[in-house]
Amino acid sequence: MTRILLIGIAGQLGSELQHTLVPLGEVIGVDRQGLDLTQPDQIRQVIREIKPNLIVNAAAYTAVDKAESEAELANTINGTAPTIMAETAQELGSGLIHVSTDYVFDGRKNTPYTETDTPNPLNAYGKSKRLGETGVQQACDRAVIIRTAWVYGVHGKGNFVKTMLRVGAQREELRVVVDQVGAPTWTGDLAHAIAQLIPLLNSESLTGIYHYTNSGAISWYDFAVAIFEEARQLGFPLNVQQVVPINTSEYPIPTPRPAYTVLSSKKISAILGTHPPHWRTALRQMLKQLYAHQ
Repeated sequence: MTRILLIGIAGQLGSELQHTLVPLGEVIGVDRQGLDLTQPDQIRQVIREIKPNLIVNAAAYTAVDKAESEAELANTINGTAPTIMAETAQELGSGLIHVSTDYVFDGRKNTPYTETDTPNPLNAYGKSKRLGETGVQQACDRAVIIRTAWVYGVHGKGNFVKTMLRVGAQREELRVVVDQVGAPTWTGDLAHAIAQLIPLLNSESLTGIYHYTNSGAISWYDFAVAIFEEARQLGFPLNVQQVVPINTSEYPIPTPRPAYTVLSSKKISAILGTHPPHWRTALRQMLKQLYAHQ
């Protein structure tokens, strides 16, 4: 039986993967209490003790703004830790699936980014994630990196959808950025895609970088409007009457963000034999789940 070590089991993606991976083998999950990603020796020790056939790393430092003042911590968790996972996986002959981000790109394109486009991160968070990509690729022959974007789900503490529902219940007017464009990704679809990839990992051709997001491209403003439309239909309590589009320059954040980070999912779609569901379909499914869990 395949033994899968799932790192980051308590996060929004890890919580979803915990269920999705069960049919594929024995899933051993660790959270930050069970594995401190700032401790290299502990990472090696845990992996060597478990001896997994596959490591799935769904853990990350994701506080984009905080990373500017905590760059060393972000680099440790997003760069050094995945590299050590990859080195230990290589030592054991294990596979590794590592989740990365659209923020490794600078956003200067106006067509979807492919896996062969050159990364050029604008901020400390993006740079830390790129460090992890490079380390994983160099250290492990059986590594797959999945870049995704704008991730949200029922589980986990905070994401854009949950934030919009919370502030939309409190305020009548919201200002949301309209000049950053990307593709939201529901953890339900992302976890399903990762599970579909795992049986293919024994194929030597399945290594390297793949992009996966839900289909379509929108701004944060468009996404907020859609969240409220769908949430109202389901009966979520909302007070918001107006969503005002603003430019990034009008929003007081210290961190540079890429303007356009739509990722092309053509490469992974060819392998899985299916295209990712549209972002609106995914949003509707997530909100139905969230409403049922209230």
